[in-house]
Amino acid sequence: MIISNIVKNPIDQNNGAPKVKTFGILTGGGDAPGLNAAIKAVCGTAMAKYGMKAIGIRNGYRGLVEGDMFEIQRENLVNLLTEGGTFLGTSRDKPCKKNSEPDPKTGLLPIETIKKNYKKWKLDALVCLGGNGTNTTASKLAEEGLNVIGLPKTIDNDIVLTDMTFGFHTALEVATDAIDRIHTTAHSHSRIMCVEVMGHKAGWLGLYAGIAGGGDVILIPEIPYDINSIAKKVIARKEAGKNFSLIVVAEGAKDKEEAKMDKKTFKKHRADMKYSIAYRVAQELEEATGLESRVSVLGYLQRGGTPVAYDRILATQFGTAAADFLARGEFGKLVALQNGKIVGVPLQEIAGLVKNVPLSNPMLQAAKSIGVCFGD
Repeated sequence: MIISNIVKNPIDQNNGAPKVKTFGILTGGGDAPGLNAAIKAVCGTAMAKYGMKAIGIRNGYRGLVEGDMFEIQRENLVNLLTEGGTFLGTSRDKPCKKNSEPDPKTGLLPIETIKKNYKKWKLDALVCLGGNGTNTTASKLAEEGLNVIGLPKTIDNDIVLTDMTFGFHTALEVATDAIDRIHTTAHSHSRIMCVEVMGHKAGWLGLYAGIAGGGDVILIPEIPYDINSIAKKVIARKEAGKNFSLIVVAEGAKDKEEAKMDKKTFKKHRADMKYSIAYRVAQELEEATGLESRVSVLGYLQRGGTPVAYDRILATQFGTAAADFLARGEFGKLVALQNGKIVGVPLQEIAGLVKNVPLSNPMLQAAKSIGVCFGD
């Protein structure tokens, strides 16, 4: 269904014991469907196949700094496959930031405390499940000499060097279902309906959900928009007898003037906005077209709930591969999906990078072919 095979065979012959006896596992960043399935796969495989001990780290890197850990038992893994969220808890803490302050009690920097806890719990390796921020930190930990393996989790599907991340397909199903429902209201009330989906830096979710949900306009961060271009599309639909329009807006969408701003200026500009981007687009369109506009911000609905089958399977295959990587001692890598195969890519090659939607992307071109407007 997803993956044809794993590039390297699991180490059934390792000239002895697996390279790892005890490993820590954490989830960082925003929660995403499939995290628990991945945890179950990593720990279950590591325990059953290799006799490893798994140490759960609570609340992401914060728990690694605070030493908030526990030994995972087999009973902890029961029923995890279908559960949303992460039973380990998560946080957005980034202990390797340049401006990190030392602990007032110990005088140690976060990275020093992490190394101390790594040794205290007798960890041979660390498995980090997360998105760009989590895996960037994982890369820095690897540079500090820790044995680290990363797994790609994010509903944005914006991690480079992997074709897919787990969490994306569940968010896509949720967003598409919501757009379908809003579509009927837009048609019934002859309104412009602006649906805001997640995607701060990359527009994969907006693009896919917009196409699947029949969006007339799709706005993504990669294509700066002109509100007049969107208004022209809406008016053309009205003149053709279609008195409603469905606008799918990624939260990171920006107009052409904003696209010229540097990062600092843009951040301040957005901080000064009273509402999220979909509200601004709706107001501008209402003024430009005279049509009534409404907004629905899907928000955290996209990240929560039970993972769809695709994400369960993908997370399971990533997790079992991670256990094999641990056993072989393949550290400093992200478990990735490339051309239907699971591979390991160096964490340093994905750290700090974002996989954006290229303008040549076939899905984007297909959307344009069927008349979808991107505001350009």
